[in-house]
Amino acid sequence: MSGGTLLALAVIVAALLLVARVKAPAVYWVLVGLPAALYRVLSSYRQTMEACELTVAPPWWKVFARKLSAGEQEARPGIPKIRGVRPTTTGLRLRLRLAAGLAPDDVVKSAERLRHAWGIYSVHVAELKPGVVDLRLTGFDVLDRVRMPRRLATGPLSVTVALREDGRPFVRDYQDIPHALTLGANKSGKSMYQRCLIKGLAPLDVAVVGIDCKRGVEQGPFAPRLSALATTPDQADGLLDALVAEMEERFDLLCLHQGIAPGTPLEDITSDIWGLPKNLRPVPIVVLIDEIAELFLITSKADGVRRDRMVTQLVRLAQLARAVGIYLEVCGQRFGSELGKGATALRAQLTGRVVHRCNDKQTADMGLGDVNELAVIAATSIAPERAGTAIAGDSSGGWSRIRTPKTTLGEVASVCREFAHLTPDIPVLAAFRPRDVAPADAWELAPESV
Repeated sequence: MSGGTLLALAVIVAALLLVARVKAPAVYWVLVGLPAALYRVLSSYRQTMEACELTVAPPWWKVFARKLSAGEQEARPGIPKIRGVRPTTTGLRLRLRLAAGLAPDDVVKSAERLRHAWGIYSVHVAELKPGVVDLRLTGFDVLDRVRMPRRLATGPLSVTVALREDGRPFVRDYQDIPHALTLGANKSGKSMYQRCLIKGLAPLDVAVVGIDCKRGVEQGPFAPRLSALATTPDQADGLLDALVAEMEERFDLLCLHQGIAPGTPLEDITSDIWGLPKNLRPVPIVVLIDEIAELFLITSKADGVRRDRMVTQLVRLAQLARAVGIYLEVCGQRFGSELGKGATALRAQLTGRVVHRCNDKQTADMGLGDVNELAVIAATSIAPERAGTAIAGDSSGGWSRIRTPKTTLGEVASVCREFAHLTPDIPVLAAFRPRDVAPADAWELAPESV
């Protein structure tokens, strides 16, 4: 092969790699970025640890041994030891055994310095067990163009909704975190988050209940998969009463089949529906509230009675319904004390927090102020062109940046029609069950209960 041919081939390969870097960053990372990152990390590991002050004084016996050995150099300080290296399609994972005297917080504080030292897009630290941490190195911006992992979430009520900035999926597990609050300004991605949630719930054995007081423009297209839908505050009032009645019936079922008779095995005694036999277990219910402020705001004094009743029912559901498999997913632009009595009490029961771009710090404080102050700052710094990006946190104080994939309304509506046969029939909610009107794909609500 001539020199000119080799040069042309090299130019073509270089051009393809440049295109891959922009159009297919995961491919570019595997071919070029990963080998380069491995070389930088492994060849400069000790020097980087020392420069980032992730060191401890050497043990006394090493110092003593060095002094006894004539001509030996001074004992070097201890650093975290690499206990595993795992390449991924989005980055690199290092498992480190910390030297005695170091804590995971020391590594967290040095994450930004490690990122620059190794030329990596981001560095995330996760504690696995005492003395062992995971360094998740990301080679490129995985949230720029979200590509969801092929592996689905496991569990009867687990839904993969978004992608974390470290490349891991963000899973909404209702058994782990029963109630959640989603906040964000207009065009921030709240509706996209809700669509991904419904798309993930549709194939599961679960009843989905919608409250969309914007006349159903957001949740109406999902009618084939909804067991109930309220599109006005008056309908929402009746639907919440029905949900509370269903909750009380389920508590009666639990008491009846709790299994506390003499001689009953201890493992058969339960206080929630997941401990019941499968043939007795009622279907879980996920309640999606599109704009919570519409249930709190009133236009006249006469609306105050209805508002207070709805707020009371919502607080009761948030406090009690988890044990009987009823879960709340509350969305809104703001959710503070200015909405009136009961708002703070309800918000306190919503453990999961997802906050999209906010126009003011006060809104971010409503969702993340009791989680982590750094999470509040991150929520207020999301760029408008990064719609769908959000900060997810919980009461443990942990938080991460996530982004939902772009999902059209028609795509989710198609999934809901595909799995319409899984929509459970719950008698107490029958009056609020939406029904399709063929052939125009329109829908209407069944007569409202009184």
